[in-house]
Amino acid sequence: MSSFAASHLSPSYPDRAAWGTAPKLRAWQQEALDLYFRREPRDFLTVATPGAGKTTYALRIASELLSRGVVRAVTIVTPTEHLKRQWADAAGRVGIAIDPEFKNSQGATSRDYAGVAVTYAQVSMHPALHRARTEARKTLVIFDEIHHAGDAKSWGDGVREAFEPAARRLALTGTPFRSDTNPIPFVTYAEDGEGVRRSLSDYSYGYGPALADGVVRPVIFLAYAGEMRWRTRAGDEITATLGTPLTKDQLGQAWRAALDPKGDWIRQVLLAADKRLTEVRRGVPDAGAMVIATDHETARAYAKHLRAITGQGATIVLSDDPGASDKIKQFSASEERWLVAVRMVSEGVDIPRLAVGVYATSVSTPLFFAQAVGRFVRARKRGETASVFLPSVPTLMGLAGEMEAERDHVLDRKVPEEGLDDFLVDEARQKKDNPDVLGDELPFETVEASATFDRVLFDGGEFGTSAETGSPEEEDFLGLPGLLEPDQVAVLLRKHQAQQQAARRRKAVDAPPPALAPHEEIAALRKELNGLVGAWNHRTGQPHGVIHAELRRACGGPAIAQATSDQIRQRIETIRKWATQRSR
Repeated sequence: MSSFAASHLSPSYPDRAAWGTAPKLRAWQQEALDLYFRREPRDFLTVATPGAGKTTYALRIASELLSRGVVRAVTIVTPTEHLKRQWADAAGRVGIAIDPEFKNSQGATSRDYAGVAVTYAQVSMHPALHRARTEARKTLVIFDEIHHAGDAKSWGDGVREAFEPAARRLALTGTPFRSDTNPIPFVTYAEDGEGVRRSLSDYSYGYGPALADGVVRPVIFLAYAGEMRWRTRAGDEITATLGTPLTKDQLGQAWRAALDPKGDWIRQVLLAADKRLTEVRRGVPDAGAMVIATDHETARAYAKHLRAITGQGATIVLSDDPGASDKIKQFSASEERWLVAVRMVSEGVDIPRLAVGVYATSVSTPLFFAQAVGRFVRARKRGETASVFLPSVPTLMGLAGEMEAERDHVLDRKVPEEGLDDFLVDEARQKKDNPDVLGDELPFETVEASATFDRVLFDGGEFGTSAETGSPEEEDFLGLPGLLEPDQVAVLLRKHQAQQQAARRRKAVDAPPPALAPHEEIAALRKELNGLVGAWNHRTGQPHGVIHAELRRACGGPAIAQATSDQIRQRIETIRKWATQRSR
């Protein structure tokens, strides 16, 4: 392949390619491009991690196909209204005029445009119209985040009907997996060795390879635990500690109490995140931060906390705000510190300067988590790191530890009974977007919610020990330089952890703990054992109940609630031996 019409197109907007990549295109983009034009396929699925540069790659293909006369028009299908405009802006910079304001009622667009940008919902509302447009001119259809075409049967059917006649179809996604089993149009599925149908990509570029290439930033996850106390509608007060083993109901309520803007947990975490942002801005002066909120009411409350912390207002982006796209664009081009958003920036929206995030939502599907973290990983220059603050919740900790895992969309499996599918999450959250809707109040009243620093997760490892917010131990991790290579991050984290452990050992020798009352001693031992069981759960994946049962079999004695202090000590000693002797 000799030359391309869009050879002046930069590897990613708005800056040059990351270090270690091809001079004109990133190495993965060039490799995928070469493969595409070797095959000349009608359908091609490219899976590339968020922040890798899928827009540049797709527009490079579109530009070449138009210049060769293989196609005469381009239709870009996106999940949101904002992304239509973002694609049109990017296409305009390479000489492809795209109409992002096209409405179904128009029927046709101006001859000044080479194509249109529409949403999946828009296509599903009038697929016959889009089919007629596709048949009228040889068309390349670019599906941005193609997994959305499986969000509902009407969307999938509409996309199939509208674009079946297309001359070429290029499907893009950063997260090809879904929690439901709705098939995605124009995606090929093949049975694996167990007879399970999995999606097949034509080219895949995961987070792990992208991190090795310097295309994306490494992510430091800072987890916060804390004591939560709430009052039920019946008037009962319940206390639970986030970060310790809890029942499903306790965990859900403690999590929601932590995110409640009336409690101190979220305020303390926002304060810590702002300190982290200040440190990052020493090396990256325009670095920005974002809070991902659950609904409009909490988003506004979080913005008030940030004003009190920083003395500056935060940009608030709400999903039903007609000016949301303009606000995102203005924030992206500014040097403002904070953005607070509901849903608008969970996927695809390009704000390269975002480097610090606060995951302040109870949505915990792998799809949403990957999309949300993807907002912070786009690298602009060598050495940039991303920092994401999150509650110390097992589901989120597991997802954070699996950042480099690559998944396929699986059809032949049961949908889990526990947890919501992604489309049900969207539905539930849409209901919460309107602050005037009644009957959506919390099923309890938060009495107290305080935060403690729990640990740092990075590159599959865990670092740090529990510490109070504002303590020197927490400051060690908040003060990590904003410009570090991944191996330097790991070295510093290990160093800080070793220093903390040494300091605690010295403190234990110099100041032996005071004698505890019997009930205090048993409570402390139970807490220590539960913490070790939680760590073993993270290491092995075994449920907490199974671990406790295995300890009882090994050591004897009743359940932990009835166990004596000596019996609990024996279990603590046993699980510590497992950690040093067992390989699971």
